[in-house]
Amino acid sequence: MIDSKLYPVIFKRKSIRKFAKEPLEPWVLEDVKQQISKLEPLFKDIKTEVAVLGEKEIGGLFSINAPHYIAIYSEEKEGSLLNVGYLLQQLDLYLSKEGIGTLWLGFGKPEESLKAKGGLPYVITLAFGKANETLHRNNVSEFKRKKATEISSVTGAGLPGTEKLIEAVRLAPSSTNNQPWYLKCSRNEMYVYCKKMSRVKNTIFPMGKKLLPIDMGIALCHLKIAALHFEKDIEYKVENKSSSKEYDYVITAKIQ
Repeated sequence: MIDSKLYPVIFKRKSIRKFAKEPLEPWVLEDVKQQISKLEPLFKDIKTEVAVLGEKEIGGLFSINAPHYIAIYSEEKEGSLLNVGYLLQQLDLYLSKEGIGTLWLGFGKPEESLKAKGGLPYVITLAFGKANETLHRNNVSEFKRKKATEISSVTGAGLPGTEKLIEAVRLAPSSTNNQPWYLKCSRNEMYVYCKKMSRVKNTIFPMGKKLLPIDMGIALCHLKIAALHFEKDIEYKVENKSSSKEYDYVITAKIQ
């Protein structure tokens, strides 16, 4: 179950690129494994596996020297990458809340024997460990993000507090900081869109095809946490909505 107490972390979390060499204490790693067992999926029918790996078990392009890694494996089906981003961002925020640094590794690769788990292929990795730099941002002004008006439009009466939900999405991390999300808001619904890959700057093809939906899953996680914080019920549902020249429809968030 997603914890609404993660909400404050959204406003100070940052990507850590310098990790201390020493590993975390065994009891901390055990706590991480306990948190993995509590993750709430976006789609319950998609099979996933999550593994905690050591410093020698992940490499690849743009690799980071971290003492620990969390690798996620998933069944390949519609919505699986959205689900991956949604799941792993819960851990990202939890670890940051507990004083542990994290970094999404879009180009990380596990060693050969770890490229599959439980019959499921590897998807992406989250590096973690003690930060060897400032762990958190001091305030929201330190985020390099688009303005709320650039990622959303509000029509009709709107839902009270909508701007606070949009702000949580606005601060979500994304690959190469591309921020591909766009929210169309009307009354008690948000229609979530993703910028087409051909329209996104700084996206490395063909990895963008994989990373963009993961980015969207991260944003959906932030939206859910914000809704829970403000004691709102939120339900995600994929509907038959049209896309545009610039954006693809992803999912609808029904909020009450």
